[in-house]
Amino acid sequence: MNIESAAINILKRGVELDTKKRYTEALVCYQEGLQILVDKMKGEIDDSARSYLRKKVEEYMNRAETIKKMVLQQKEAGQFHEQVHIENNSTGHSYKTLFGRFLDEDVQFVLVEDPYIRSFHQCQNFLQLCELLVRSCSNLRYIELMTSRDPKTSHEQQQWFNNLANDLTRYRINLEVKFSETLHDRQITLSSGWIIKIGRGLDFFKPPDNKFCLGVYDLDLRQCHETTVDIFHSKNVKQSYG
Repeated sequence: MNIESAAINILKRGVELDTKKRYTEALVCYQEGLQILVDKMKGEIDDSARSYLRKKVEEYMNRAETIKKMVLQQKEAGQFHEQVHIENNSTGHSYKTLFGRFLDEDVQFVLVEDPYIRSFHQCQNFLQLCELLVRSCSNLRYIELMTSRDPKTSHEQQQWFNNLANDLTRYRINLEVKFSETLHDRQITLSSGWIIKIGRGLDFFKPPDNKFCLGVYDLDLRQCHETTVDIFHSKNVKQSYG
């Protein structure tokens, strides 16, 4: 039976992620793949083909529902933990790919803790994160960055943050930057309760080979350093930071 190859590839990826217990990522793949199958089923005139597609849709829909319930239960119990291992030189790990699925209308504020948002390219990483937040979180009103000062370029660092803060006000978002010389943790906390801990912080991308190559702007095409991403959920975030 010939099913849309795009659906097969997406659903296979979903099963692969499901097996690795990367459930929230698997859920995104199942939902995308199911949409293609449902659309194909609606346009299918052959009865046996429709019956086959319906069976596949039910199969994956049941698995998706099971995962949804499991994630919900783990969140309620404060036991949710998902881990992504980024291999050295691998690609396909932009901020959107890594945790874009958690960025939605429920996010009203974001706390970014990263001691190394100091040099130009590190501040650009933070800028790209802010762009993603603006595009994805329609109710976002506050971003707080906790980082450290760069003694060599503290003036430029402050200027970059000022420029970004001014720009964010056009979207009714307030950016507050705080400095700590003892900060070690690297994590992104969303007001919806999701906590993303990246071992290397935002700066896990390797520099591009030159200024005119793939990956300069699209971070999914940029090679990465090896790092681990741990994703948790806490119901206490709003009380802590709200």
